[in-house]
Amino acid sequence: MPKRALVLIDIQNDYFPGGRWTLSGIDAAADNAAKLLAAARAAGDLVVHVRHEFPSADAPFFAPESAGAQIHPKARNLDGEPVILKHHVNSFRETDLKALLDRHGVEELVICGAMSHMCVDAGTRAASDLGYKCIVVYDACATRDQEFEGAVIPAAQVHAAFMAALRFGYARLVSTEEYLAATPKK
Repeated sequence: MPKRALVLIDIQNDYFPGGRWTLSGIDAAADNAAKLLAAARAAGDLVVHVRHEFPSADAPFFAPESAGAQIHPKARNLDGEPVILKHHVNSFRETDLKALLDRHGVEELVICGAMSHMCVDAGTRAASDLGYKCIVVYDACATRDQEFEGAVIPAAQVHAAFMAALRFGYARLVSTEEYLAATPKK
């Protein structure tokens, strides 16, 4: 069985109700991420938290050192669990994520988090391009409505479109329930 890591991308306070950039369905996605987190810890898998901060305080969300940029309590890291700080959409860009995964001999990534159409998509595509086997747990991811050329695309459609694209060429997609049922316990 390949060495596995759970990568939780940007499950941060600003994405939750009361934050600066609330996502549709973030509470349910974070509840599922918490289940994945508990299972990964119980299995002894590497757990990696990715946290985004924009470089300037005038950012629309995730301002440097703000409460909104902190990891949400539902997915908070334990002492000793690495937290990768990033400043770009792609979790691998200008971070030591790849070095960390390689140091631990990781071959398979289980990915969840936010936003489906941005950081989850970019991180999954980059991971696949770097040779990692990727599993995206689609109901542990969230996004928000998007606008294009005057049309509003509902979050559920944005999420579905990006998950379909990832499934086509970059990752195996499963629900939390499917993942937990198929994951061997140590």
